[in-house]
Amino acid sequence: MGRHEGAIVGKIFAILVTIITIISTAIFISRVWWLPPDISQLGAGIDHQMNETMVSSGVLFVLAQLVLAFFVWRFADNNDQRKIKIFPGGATPMVVVAIILVGAEILALTLVGSRVWASIYVTKSDPNSFTIDVQAEQFAYYFRYPGPDGKFGALHPDLIDESSGNYFGLDPANDTTARDDIVSASLVIPVNRPILLQLHAKDVSHAFYIPELRIQQDFVPGLVIPVHFTATRTAKSEIVCTQLCGLGHYNMRAYLEVMTDVDFKKWLNDQSAQ
Repeated sequence: MGRHEGAIVGKIFAILVTIITIISTAIFISRVWWLPPDISQLGAGIDHQMNETMVSSGVLFVLAQLVLAFFVWRFADNNDQRKIKIFPGGATPMVVVAIILVGAEILALTLVGSRVWASIYVTKSDPNSFTIDVQAEQFAYYFRYPGPDGKFGALHPDLIDESSGNYFGLDPANDTTARDDIVSASLVIPVNRPILLQLHAKDVSHAFYIPELRIQQDFVPGLVIPVHFTATRTAKSEIVCTQLCGLGHYNMRAYLEVMTDVDFKKWLNDQSAQ
């Protein structure tokens, strides 16, 4: 390829890089494919942190792409007669500066976001939280509520029998606290009330993702993982698994229904009567 052809190809590439950068930036600014409206008490802090991350990393992305486009446009003519200019100290100072800049950005975002992270994973749940047991398995979610006695029955993995609907391995014949436990295929909760979920997996790793609540938590077999939140308005949302868990992973989903306190109590009573 001659000098002229090389310059044309280089300029076309520079133009494409610039166009892609502008379109990508416009998509993020206009919030196409963005998260749905927040319905969680913790959501505002999470969204704020996400916006800060997108802005800071986005500015660096745009600058880096425009600099790349400039250098390709400027030096893509294959001019071997051009005098080579060496950056003082060689490439090492540039690499060090880049590492310091990126490291400083990551450290700043980590420090700023640590409070939001701690409010989700370190801060204890409200002692008056309504507790719900959540089990994930290939390829479904099941949600267990305490009955009128306010207690959960003990779990017996050897008694799990999906054919009879005993998804949690309860022993109502010998455990009186298990007789009124409520098992549902949907997560139904009251609005403006602290909720504590106890997540555990029956088989492999799964995930619990509700975009409207800004919650995404993995299930780890053998562990019970607590997740707490408060929904701030009534809504119906989809719960999906974001961990590849087998051939039926694409179809693993359930629904969250946030109800008024009156409707939730009625739902619980209806479930208990079944």
